[in-house]
Amino acid sequence: MQEPTFLILTALAAQPLHGYGIVQSVIALSEGEVKLRPGTLYGALDRLAEQGLIEVEREEAVEGRLRRYYRLTDGGAAALATEVQRLRRRAAAAETQLKDRRGIVPGLGTA
Repeated sequence: MQEPTFLILTALAAQPLHGYGIVQSVIALSEGEVKLRPGTLYGALDRLAEQGLIEVEREEAVEGRLRRYYRLTDGGAAALATEVQRLRRRAAAAETQLKDRRGIVPGLGTA
């Protein structure tokens, strides 16, 4: 799973959001490292909806424009949980490989 997809699903895990809300949540979750452009976001949302990972919860008109709120489906929650487990395994493997560098690599403590 690509990082933007992971972050979009993570943003929707707590509550339904509209596009701008997703963009802001992704910025916060990534500590400003990932900033989704509208074309990227809406392309991803369409793809995730086609895959059944998210769905439109509701639509509302705001200042003459249609605002769609997306929510994570049960399948999307399962896919996100699977990815979280995969990332944990990868992080544990990296920590194991770095064990001889304690004191040099931040976060690994001292030897």
